[in-house]
Amino acid sequence: MVTPPRVEPSADGRVARALRAVPVPAALIVLVALSGVVLGRVYADPLLTRLMAGAAVGSVLVSVAARRLPSWLVAPLSVAALAGWTLLSLRLAAAHAALPGGLGEVAADAARNAIPRLLTAMIPVEPAPDTVLVPVVAAWLAGLTAAEVALRAGRVLLGYLPPALLYAGALYVVGPNADPAIGPTVLFAAVAAAGLATPGRRDGPAPDPVAGLSPAVRAAVRLRLVAASAAGLAVVVALAALLAPVVAAQVDERPVDPRRYVEPPRVESLDENPLIRISGWALNPDQRLLDVRTSGGAAGDGSPRIRLAVLSDYDGVTWRVGATYRNAGRILPAAEPAPNAATDEVRQEITVGDLTGRLLPAVPTPREVTGARVAYDPATGTLIRPEGLAPGLRYEVSSVRERPDANLLPTANVPAGDEVARVLRVADGAPEPVRRLATQLAESNGAPYARADAIATFLAEHYRVTADAPSGHAYPNLAFFLFGPRNGGGQRGTSEQFAAAFAVLGRLAGLPTRVVVGFEPKGDGPVRAADAYAWPEVLFDGVGWVPFDPMPRPDSEPRPVEEDFRPQPEDPPPSEVPAPTEEPSATPPAAAPAPGRSGGGLGTPVLVGGGAGGLLLVVGAVLAVLVAMRRRLTRSRLDAGDPGERVAGAWRELTDALRLAGHPVGPDLAAAEVAERARRTLAEARAARPGEGAASGDPDGAVVDELAGLLNQAGFAPGSVTPEQAERAARLSAGFADALRAARSRWRQVLWTVHPGPLRWRR
Repeated sequence: MVTPPRVEPSADGRVARALRAVPVPAALIVLVALSGVVLGRVYADPLLTRLMAGAAVGSVLVSVAARRLPSWLVAPLSVAALAGWTLLSLRLAAAHAALPGGLGEVAADAARNAIPRLLTAMIPVEPAPDTVLVPVVAAWLAGLTAAEVALRAGRVLLGYLPPALLYAGALYVVGPNADPAIGPTVLFAAVAAAGLATPGRRDGPAPDPVAGLSPAVRAAVRLRLVAASAAGLAVVVALAALLAPVVAAQVDERPVDPRRYVEPPRVESLDENPLIRISGWALNPDQRLLDVRTSGGAAGDGSPRIRLAVLSDYDGVTWRVGATYRNAGRILPAAEPAPNAATDEVRQEITVGDLTGRLLPAVPTPREVTGARVAYDPATGTLIRPEGLAPGLRYEVSSVRERPDANLLPTANVPAGDEVARVLRVADGAPEPVRRLATQLAESNGAPYARADAIATFLAEHYRVTADAPSGHAYPNLAFFLFGPRNGGGQRGTSEQFAAAFAVLGRLAGLPTRVVVGFEPKGDGPVRAADAYAWPEVLFDGVGWVPFDPMPRPDSEPRPVEEDFRPQPEDPPPSEVPAPTEEPSATPPAAAPAPGRSGGGLGTPVLVGGGAGGLLLVVGAVLAVLVAMRRRLTRSRLDAGDPGERVAGAWRELTDALRLAGHPVGPDLAAAEVAERARRTLAEARAARPGEGAASGDPDGAVVDELAGLLNQAGFAPGSVTPEQAERAARLSAGFADALRAARSRWRQVLWTVHPGPLRWRR
């Protein structure tokens, strides 16, 4: 038997076959890398996206290079390459985050804490070893699995499953913390389709599966193939028809944030309420807690206060931080300073001495921390080190210190509403003498700043500072501090009692207050326990949080409390009740009618009629007051303030109209999205009452686009809105509200005018 000679493929054939082999691996690399693009949207740096893209390239290329090897060898080779790429990624992330320690220590810590730290990290997430480990490993494993299934087994569509699951997982982890990933998702689908559409490596035409069969059998097989294809198509269409409404309903839903299922780092009671440590530090004034070296700041300001914790919650027993800490990287979320506050950057190098716990001292407000892994609460600005403090720990903090404009304080107001309810809340059980003292101080001082200054002055002039005062700031402790006998230990305390008493009296007087615990160093060098200090702060509109000092001046002699505070008795003593001064009437009083006889009073019908009439008058008066208040609110929005404020008022009139129509809009929607909903709402309202067609001159729903544009102009270009544009915005909002009200029933039009909702809705 003669063996036919082997025909070597030509160079052109080899090139063509290589080109046909490229699209599927390239598609797999892009699909896995797109997961890194989606997940990288919540990271503070593109490092994670690059590392996941490298994992995608490495995992697929290892499988491509090992295609001719036995399948059992591919996994060990790929895992070895994965270990190398993971260690390189951890080293790059550690250098990026400036974390101390060797690679082994960093890798072990990341392996122990990767998942909880990833799900409790603050947005944007700092690319650190513990926040990149899981995504990099997941990307490599997805690329390895996809390449083996798609390339070795030839199941391209099934090979797309690991990248699709990785992509869905990235979307779930991001949740509502980034904009919808429309672009990456469209690209994912396009690349997947292109990979499926690419012809395989088979040379020549595909063989006919029914070749060689008899005509009758061939016809039966083809009929079965057509029937199976039709059945499959029918199943796909039925599933699409059933699932399409469910999927469409989820489009406008807010994604679930997986972080709500993971408990963030917590602290012990000593760190939750560091105010109780003031008395202990006062008894050991020479204890060396920290060493500080400061640079930056305005000249002549001296050493800035170092903040340890901000305590906003008070339940009548203890002050607490009440923070939700999120793991953070070096760069912390930036908070906008108060509009009129001057700012300067302060940089400190702090070395921990005898200070214990987890709270990390820093000048408010920290922006960057190096040398220590931290968790941060943006609401209070409090930092913790989850591992706890240790002697010798050294870190650097860069902070932006705010200095409020003191000239604005005498006329500044204080905010109110749900946003500040936390710092206005007064727990039940406040002692009556404390309430009366707060009322007396508030009645004699009308402006908020005058009230706060009066409370600070009262405490500074009437009480004494002593280092041996016992700790405690519950209601009974504060009552004893304020009104207890001096010879029995009352009317004296540490900064704990002064700050807590100020904060409670301030809240009873209507001021949003909080207590801050920290240190007041004398300069660079050691910070001792004697420098520990607690002070109260009050929140003012347009100014921000302002610290107050209720502590007595050195060498001042306190005045007795009774000189300024004499609670008035609620009822006069019996001896002081004045005797009646009426002179006896010359006409004796008429005798009372006997029981059962008419006393000449009004009859029952008259009483019923009079009561009904009085009730109608009361209802009419209430409705008239509501109409007047609604009109006054509209005039204040559209006519008061500068043009930008008037445009904002016109926009609030539009959103109130949508809410009155039963279509409220959330605060998370952009102006263009609200405009789209407004157009749709007006169109649906008119379509529901075809007999009440739009009258001549009624505005089209598209006018809200112009109003949305004016709102964006006022928000992003302050001062650029002209009075004419403000008047135009008022006309547009009024026309839209009138058109929306006209499309409703008569009864609902009347209810629209007197509805009290706009008077109490948050504005």
